[in-house]
Amino acid sequence: MANKKINVALLVGGTSPEREVSKATGKSVLEALRDLGYGVKVIDPAYGLNQPKDESKFFEVKNYSEISNRNQLEAINSTLLDDIDLIFLALHGVGGEDGTIQSMLEMRGLKYTGSKILSSALAMNKCMTKIMFQHFDVATPKWFIINKNENDYNLIRDKIKKFFGYPCVIKPNDSGSTIGLTICRGDVEVESAVKQALEFSSIALVEEYIAGRELTIAVLEQQALPVLEIKPMSGFYDYEHKYTTGKSEYIVPAVIPPKITEHLQHQALLAFNSVGCECYARIDFRLTKDYKSYCLEVNTLPGMTNLSLVPKMAAAAGISFEELIDRIIKNAL
Repeated sequence: MANKKINVALLVGGTSPEREVSKATGKSVLEALRDLGYGVKVIDPAYGLNQPKDESKFFEVKNYSEISNRNQLEAINSTLLDDIDLIFLALHGVGGEDGTIQSMLEMRGLKYTGSKILSSALAMNKCMTKIMFQHFDVATPKWFIINKNENDYNLIRDKIKKFFGYPCVIKPNDSGSTIGLTICRGDVEVESAVKQALEFSSIALVEEYIAGRELTIAVLEQQALPVLEIKPMSGFYDYEHKYTTGKSEYIVPAVIPPKITEHLQHQALLAFNSVGCECYARIDFRLTKDYKSYCLEVNTLPGMTNLSLVPKMAAAAGISFEELIDRIIKNAL
């Protein structure tokens, strides 16, 4: 059992498009923290000083009151965190996972879970992540970026054909949960896909599509956990397949040759360290028919819901959900 004197502030919600996913993560983590005996205070920084008195309000889909980034500043700089030993970050997406909240907490001198400012910012920016991958010999699909002021779609189509052809993936450069992502099969889809991606980011990433299996690997304290394969029941592993029970099948450990498992785990550790992650993260891959692996991205604050992948991989390594949460806290302390 944890020391009762350790007070944890569980930060949930936030202002990103992944606000609802964050609430689901927070709900699971809260239960584990209570079971472990920590003192817990739930805070949604997006509400500022106007925090709900009723704890259940933090996890409702409908917002309890107005949310804003200014509120987040007020919440972090207020007395709400005065009696807190550690912040457990259950936030996802822009503002929670990109170094923003981390920098506020650093200014307050507060300890928090997960990666620090620079690694959070690097991992959230898919283009910068890929540049680091290339430097550290982590294989990644070919890509180029489109800025908000680029609207010559014929030029974009020509670049796609020149660099890798169709199908290709167009997605926001700094968003998660496959929000704003499109798999383009041809010229006709490019304009709408770029516009959709740019709704969620000032930069769109255009990436070579890798046909193959969807794999992911969690790293916990420099140990690569068993490889997990994701099999969506239809289409690809989009928002619906991620967060709807029964929409995807998860196989852990993945049924792949031992040498390939070893290679993937090595690549995951390389990716983890290439952006300077701390304690834990989840690294996503595609694996072709001839067992070539391509690293897609690093998630520094991966989901911790009942459908989330890191707890499944931890369980396959003999680590319970409570132990996983406890190790993340002890590492941060």
